[in-house]
Amino acid sequence: MPNSRTSGIDRRLFLSSVLGAAAGVAGLSGCAGSSAAADSKDALSAPLAAKVPAGTGLTVASYLGTQQLQLKLGKLGTLPFKVSWANIGAGPDVINAFRAGSLDVGNNAGIPPIQAHFQNYDAKIVAINITRKPNYLFATKPGSDIHTVDDFKGKKLAFSQGQAQGVVLLRALKKAGLSYDEVKLVPLTSNQFLTALQSGQVDVAPLANSQAPAYLKQYEAKGARSITTDVVDLLNLLWAPTSVLSDPAKAAAVAAYIPFWAKGQVWTYENPDIWNEDFYVKTQNLTLDQAKAVTALANKPLFPPSWAEAIKWEQETADLLAEGGFVKKFDVGVLFDHRFEGIAAKAVPAEYRR
Repeated sequence: MPNSRTSGIDRRLFLSSVLGAAAGVAGLSGCAGSSAAADSKDALSAPLAAKVPAGTGLTVASYLGTQQLQLKLGKLGTLPFKVSWANIGAGPDVINAFRAGSLDVGNNAGIPPIQAHFQNYDAKIVAINITRKPNYLFATKPGSDIHTVDDFKGKKLAFSQGQAQGVVLLRALKKAGLSYDEVKLVPLTSNQFLTALQSGQVDVAPLANSQAPAYLKQYEAKGARSITTDVVDLLNLLWAPTSVLSDPAKAAAVAAYIPFWAKGQVWTYENPDIWNEDFYVKTQNLTLDQAKAVTALANKPLFPPSWAEAIKWEQETADLLAEGGFVKKFDVGVLFDHRFEGIAAKAVPAEYRR
């Protein structure tokens, strides 16, 4: 793999263009004095409270309102703390919200915590859901002659360093034996991918399974196509700033939220017909057939009692990013708060633990 000086993308330009203000304020979290750091470390090692103190509140990321809808449709009960829901999904947006103090818990893939660490922002992973099937496929621009990942050589590829789509692309390139200087990585965030494809700004972009049907319906007749891959983005996770997890009341609320999060995903998986109609058709404007195509690709939730596999995968991902000069090499063990390990697993039936 080429280093940051020879790769086809200027890393410093990329960071400033994609991460914006977040990159500009990187390092602010490290300004606290040593006594404050010691207090935080002690708080992070303290046992979790068995009960959430009265008056505790959390702001939780619920992209497109999925969490609220799962709780409502699944009738999963009432959260034991005051909750404010935030429609935030993309990793860079979650990091910015963490920094601003406007979000307490995020729901992302494995790469945003790595990116946050690179920006010197301290946050920890508190729950893991492992995915076994690809959540993304590669879509080509209209009129494309690309049919396989091998055809990516020399092409313009949409790349988001701080999001799951970015690591899926990097892993696909590695599997195909393509180095970074054999392609052109175009720095974008995932919400720009569709426009970039439509306009021909990029040749290929990784799209979520839920996005692809609508795009292909509109552009397949004009030569756009999908390229499936067996590259898996293994982790769907919850994470939170250490400032939140150092607060005993908030940490207890995070621990109380995890079972609802896990049960919500199990309920969605077990009730695809209801979810198709109430989420994809009513809120995402997909046809019922498109919705069925999306849920047919859905992963069975898996909440392992041990995080060993997740940590191994996260380390491989961080190393892959470091090889390309996107982040500095580090031990990802610092990203996990093991006080929460096993909470999700205990909340679901045995079939969703392995």
